[in-house]
Amino acid sequence: MTTPTDTIRLTTAQAIIRWLSNQFIEIDGQELRLCGGGFGIFGHGNVTCLGEALHGVQDALPLYRGQNEQSMGFAAAGYAKQWLRQRFMFCTASAGPGTSNLLTAAALAHANRLPMLLLCGDTFITRLPDPVLQQMENFSDPTFGVNDAFKPVVRYWDRICHPAQILQSLPNALATMLDPADCGPAFLGLPQDVQGWSYDYPAAFFAKKVHRIRRQAPDPAEIADAVALLKSAKRPMIIAGGGVQYSRAVEALTQFAETHQVPVVETIAGRANLTATHPLNIGPIGVTGSDSANAIAEQADVILAIGTRLQDFTTGSWTAFAQNAQIIAINAARHDAMKHFSLPVVGDARVSLAALAEALDYTAPPKWVSGAQDERKTWDAYVAKNVAAGNRPNSYAQAIGVVNALCDPRDRVVAAAGGLPAEVTANWRTLDIGTVDVEFGFSCMGYEIAGAWGARIAQSEREPDQDVITFCGDGSYMMLNSDIYSSVLSQKKLIVLVLDNGGFAVINKLQNNTGNESFNNLLADCPTIPEPFGVDFVAHATAMGAAAEKVANPAELAEAFRRAKASEKTYVIVMDVDPYEGWTTQGHAWWEVGTPQVSDSAKVRDAHEDWESSRHKQRQGV
Repeated sequence: MTTPTDTIRLTTAQAIIRWLSNQFIEIDGQELRLCGGGFGIFGHGNVTCLGEALHGVQDALPLYRGQNEQSMGFAAAGYAKQWLRQRFMFCTASAGPGTSNLLTAAALAHANRLPMLLLCGDTFITRLPDPVLQQMENFSDPTFGVNDAFKPVVRYWDRICHPAQILQSLPNALATMLDPADCGPAFLGLPQDVQGWSYDYPAAFFAKKVHRIRRQAPDPAEIADAVALLKSAKRPMIIAGGGVQYSRAVEALTQFAETHQVPVVETIAGRANLTATHPLNIGPIGVTGSDSANAIAEQADVILAIGTRLQDFTTGSWTAFAQNAQIIAINAARHDAMKHFSLPVVGDARVSLAALAEALDYTAPPKWVSGAQDERKTWDAYVAKNVAAGNRPNSYAQAIGVVNALCDPRDRVVAAAGGLPAEVTANWRTLDIGTVDVEFGFSCMGYEIAGAWGARIAQSEREPDQDVITFCGDGSYMMLNSDIYSSVLSQKKLIVLVLDNGGFAVINKLQNNTGNESFNNLLADCPTIPEPFGVDFVAHATAMGAAAEKVANPAELAEAFRRAKASEKTYVIVMDVDPYEGWTTQGHAWWEVGTPQVSDSAKVRDAHEDWESSRHKQRQGV
C-alpha cells in the first residue's frame, strides 16, 4: 500500500502509459480497462520514448499497427461507437505529417461526439535543435506549430511542456472524454525531449481507479415545462437520435413510447434504436429518410427530440417540420438542447425520460397513431419493392436487401459518405438494437473499412461470433482501403461489400439534379482521363490477404455472402451497380445546397428556381 509521500521515478511517456493502464470502468457489472489499447504508427516523434513505454504493457494495452494515421483515427471512432462511448482507444503518431494525418479523424470524432485520445509527437521544447525534421516553422510565434491545428477539432488540447503537467492534463483529458455533454477527442502534444524526461511522480497517481459516466438529472422546472407542452399535443412525435444509445436509454425510450403511444422516427445516428417491426417505429427521418417519417414530421405539433443535434439531414435543412411545431429537446449538451428555440431539457436521456414518464399522464390520439402506422406500411411496401432483385440494373438497394435477408440479427452494419448512407438508412430493416453504424456526422469517405475494423476489434471483445459488414463504394475503397490488410494481419474478420458504380456517382447525381452536366465525378466524365478503366478490386483485396470474388447480380451476391459468412478471414465481395438507375427515389426531404443564381445554362437556372421553391418551408428558428 502506498503512502502520500511515496514516489516513483518514471519518464513522461512511461507515466502516461502506466496511468492509462490503471483506469477502469464498470460495464454491466464487469470491470474493464477504460482504454482498450491503441493504434500506432511509430516515427521519430514517438518511437523512442512512447514506444519504449508501450512495449512493456502489450497485454494490458494492445497496440494495433496502423497503415495510415487517418484510418487509425477512424478505427478508434468505430471502436468507441461499438462500445457506446464507454471505452476508447488512443492513437499515436510521429511529429509532422504522421500527426497532421490525424486531423480529419479528429474532426470526425468531434462531429460525432466520440472519445479518442491522441498522443502525438511534437518538436523539442528546448528548441535547441530547431528547426528539426518535419517541423513547421512559424516565424512570428515559435510556439505555434502543426499540432495547434487540432484545437478546432478536439474537445481538449494540451502540450506537455514538463513531466509534472500530466498530473492535471491526463485526468482532465479523460474527464472530457467521459463527459456526455462535452464528449469528444482529447489531444496531448508530446515534445520529443519531454517524453523522455523523468520525474518523481506520486505513487498514488497510478492507483487503480474505476470510473462511471455521469448521468445528469434534468432540472425539475424543465421537466414540468416539457410535461405541460406534451399534454397539449394533438400530433406528437419522438425523434430518437444516437444519444439514446449512448445513454443506454433504448429500453426507456421504448417504454415511454409504448406507454404514451407516441410515434417514433429515427435519425441517421439513431438507426437501430427500435427494430423495424416495432409498431411505433415510423421510419428514418430527413433528407435520407422515409416518406412515412417525413409525412408525420410535417404534421406533428409537438416534437420530442432525444439525443440528437438536429443536423440538416435530420431536419431537411429545417423544412421537415411545420412552422408552428414546438420542439422539446432532451440532451446532455446544453448547446444541442437549445437549437431552434427548443424547449430544453438538459440532462441524461434515460434519467430525463424516466422523469417525464413519472409526471406525464397522457396518451396520443389513436387516430394520429394509426395514421402514422399506415404511412409506415406504405413505406415498407416501397422498400420491399426497392430492394427486390428483378429485371433491372444492379443497385445499392438490391445489395442491401440481399445482406439484410441473410445476415445474423446481431451482425453490425457500417456505411459512410457517398450514396450508401442514404441507401442504407432508407432501405435497411433493423433486426436488432444497436447494430447499425452509418457515419454521417462528418460524412467521411474512407471510414467504411477502417471504422469497421475498429468496430470489429470492439465486437470481438463482447460478441466474437458476430460479423461486421461494411458497405463501401468504389470511390471510398480507392480513398482508404489499407485496413483490409490490417484486418487480415490482426485476424479481425470483416465482410466488405464493394459496390462499384464507376466513380463518385452520388455527387454526379447531385450535379445532374442541380442542372449541371456530368463532370469530373464518374471516371467516364473526367476530361483528364483519356481511357477510363475499372480497378480489379478482387485482385487488389486478394493481394492484401483477403478472400475476394466478383459477382454479376444479386442472386450471385447472396451465394457469395453465404461463403463470406462461413469464411474465417476477411472477405471482399465486388458487384457493379448502375450509376444512374436504381437510386431510392422516395423518402427525401429538401436539402439546402448552394445553386448558381446566374448561369448561361437554362437547365441550371431552372434547377435553381426549382430548388428555391421549397425555401418558404424553412424555419427561421422560431
